[in-house]
Amino acid sequence: MEAVMTYLDEHRFSSAKPNPLLFNTPILERERVCSREMNASMRKKVQRKCKIRGYNLKVDALDEILSFAARFEGDEDEAVDLLLDELEKSLKSTIIDKETVHRVVSLLLEAEAAVEDSSDPGAGTSSAIRVVDAFLVPKYKYDTIRKQFYEHTGTLSIHGEASAKAALYRDRFLLLSQRLSRDQHFSKPAFESEFSHFGSCEISPIQSLVGQTGRRWVMGVISQLEDGHYYLEDLTAAITTGLFSENTIVVVEGEMHVEGIFQVLTCGFPPLEDRDKSLKVLAGHDFFGGGTFTKEETIRMEEMEKRAVNDMFVILADVWLDNEEALTKLETVLDGFESVEVVPSLFVFMGNFCSRPCNLSFHSYSSLRMQFGKLGEMIAAHTRLKELSQFLFIPGPDDAGPSTVLPRCALPKYLTEELQKHIPNAIFSSNPCRVKFYTQEIVFFRQDMLHRMRRSCLMSPSTEETDDHFQHLVATITHQSHLCPLPLTVQPIIWNYDHSLYLYPTPHTIVLGDRSQQKAFKYTGITCFNTGSFSIDSTFVAYRPCSQEVELSALYTTINKAGNLELLPFPLGNIENSQNPMTIASGKTLHTSTAAMKGDVDIATS
Repeated sequence: MEAVMTYLDEHRFSSAKPNPLLFNTPILERERVCSREMNASMRKKVQRKCKIRGYNLKVDALDEILSFAARFEGDEDEAVDLLLDELEKSLKSTIIDKETVHRVVSLLLEAEAAVEDSSDPGAGTSSAIRVVDAFLVPKYKYDTIRKQFYEHTGTLSIHGEASAKAALYRDRFLLLSQRLSRDQHFSKPAFESEFSHFGSCEISPIQSLVGQTGRRWVMGVISQLEDGHYYLEDLTAAITTGLFSENTIVVVEGEMHVEGIFQVLTCGFPPLEDRDKSLKVLAGHDFFGGGTFTKEETIRMEEMEKRAVNDMFVILADVWLDNEEALTKLETVLDGFESVEVVPSLFVFMGNFCSRPCNLSFHSYSSLRMQFGKLGEMIAAHTRLKELSQFLFIPGPDDAGPSTVLPRCALPKYLTEELQKHIPNAIFSSNPCRVKFYTQEIVFFRQDMLHRMRRSCLMSPSTEETDDHFQHLVATITHQSHLCPLPLTVQPIIWNYDHSLYLYPTPHTIVLGDRSQQKAFKYTGITCFNTGSFSIDSTFVAYRPCSQEVELSALYTTINKAGNLELLPFPLGNIENSQNPMTIASGKTLHTSTAAMKGDVDIATS
């Protein structure tokens, strides 16, 4: 009888077709079985959806899709449909692999995070800001045979061999030479005709000028091989000239005399190349060091960047921590930004951090360490800034460090430990330093370049287009594709890390921390500005990367009702307008969305 009842019970259960394991296992095991069944059901749904769309799905890609759908409990079908819609935009074949799915999933999750940040007015965008140390910038060398760049894979020594110094000049020359070869005015005509030489300025090697007559265009580096005698060198030979500053690369037009002297008729820097054109030639190489993106990723990142209208960078140079007046002014700035509705995303403090040079005669390092700690306490007292903003510290030319050569390493840990106790997310980087904000590339450089470039200039700059020395400086570093084209005797550079000072492809923004007058200038689509000295002139800059707007600001002293001195922020509106196309908005903002000055080859700058 018991046997019959057992048989009926088994058939009663089987008629309803339940899983018999659910009645013979503990509760946790039942949940695992249910999860497996739901997972199998979802797996079939995904495979069916892909089959309807005509796609073949690899096993690892299916697992990636299921992992994404599991994030949205209760809305798995909608999540899968959204993912497949996005995949259709980037697929080039009917086969879906794991890498493709992973890339699209990452973009969707980043977009979701950006929407959450934008919905919260106090939220920061720390994930959108990537800081690149100069010693981590990848190095690329140009192959003159294959006409392409390749990445240097070996280790780079701080103390390079003698050959590294020669390679420094060679790499700089080849970088501008390959850029010049794509310029239509300096390329050789494809077909010879009676009009072939009309408007063409084909570059001739210097060695080929021997015995030649008539005008020729040559490209070379200005060097002083003998005292008082300047030569123009390329990779073949050298000729005498006497223009610009030593170490700069120039393109000149002239005639060769019998005595071996090249008479220069026209001289200028190699013309600039559009950023997009340079990126196409580089074939995905990451010269900046912030990572590369696919076309679809770039488009999505650009959309996220456009939505980041509230993001602002506040940049200050010469923040003297041993000066009470400077600290009082800094506290005024922090108080002002603490009270705004949306705090800045990033504060950039550039040196010098001491009013005296930290050289061999400096013996107050313990005091400077305590002053960094006081700065940390000051920032920590502003709770919104501490929680929602990031803080980047870049050393100045006279700050503590192993030497004065470029690039300079980050501030010593001994000095910054006390500050990091109060601001754990503080970032200490090199000089120069690179920051990537979504797709935008920004270069920060703290050096008194204007004064040093003018002192090293071999002749006065041309005033035909502008007499503004800052605009001449911007034209010089952008055409040279180098932050510091000074002679190595004036500014030493670590030979193996000269590439970290390259400005190729041209970045979106160049920030110079110079003690000269605060300036802003839009040049061939590149936003360039100088912050001025905060401790001396009370000047600083607020920069909005979304619209590339530069707000030149300063503090001024006034007397309040109680008869006490009071510091107040004041946006500068009296920015001198140059002869180059550049719109100055009334009040406080320098808009940089207007047409830029053309980078002709006959620009003479210092």
